[in-house]
Amino acid sequence: MWRPRSSPPPESCAWRARARYLPIAALPLLLGAHQLVVAAVWSAGGGCSAAATARAVIALPLLPVWVPAGVLLVAAPGGRRRLWGQVAVGLATAAVLAYCLATRPVTAEIRGRTIGYGVNVPWMPLVLTGCLFATLGPLLLAGDRWLRALGAVLAAGALACSALWRLEFASTWCAFAAVASVLVLAWVRRPETALRPHDDRKLPRRM
Repeated sequence: MWRPRSSPPPESCAWRARARYLPIAALPLLLGAHQLVVAAVWSAGGGCSAAATARAVIALPLLPVWVPAGVLLVAAPGGRRRLWGQVAVGLATAAVLAYCLATRPVTAEIRGRTIGYGVNVPWMPLVLTGCLFATLGPLLLAGDRWLRALGAVLAAGALACSALWRLEFASTWCAFAAVASVLVLAWVRRPETALRPHDDRKLPRRM
């Protein structure tokens, strides 16, 4: 006997819609974990340690995959095509970096008020360019102004941290990570409906 298929409850559809925003919303947790690991590296005085390897894993292969995938999930259907290039570059860059971290040691050296990390990565300028392109590109190309602001802050942070690191002045990445976390919080807490306006489906009504 044929029976009409019942529609899922609205709460279930709303949860599936909101779940797409979890990777970007979880960025402050990832950045916070990164800072805790860096504190452990400072406490150990540098050297070759599990903390140094964990910091390299978060900063190198994880973020180039996490960020473009997260932006792709929240992008409007019409804007996703331009993000696939960054996703592909992120996956390729992460594969190279993950192989290097799995087969070679990571060292950390205290340099003044900063920490220098040593990882034997072939074609380092090209790999670093791919890492920055995959991490910053999707945010700067996002349709959401808050995500574009986040990309601008992180791009400025990358330039400032690179310049100040060479001077061994201070480790400034934690400050930019805090600003980035505030922007993500503002993005998450915007007053909006359960589904974004660009979602291509509506919540079913209960009969």
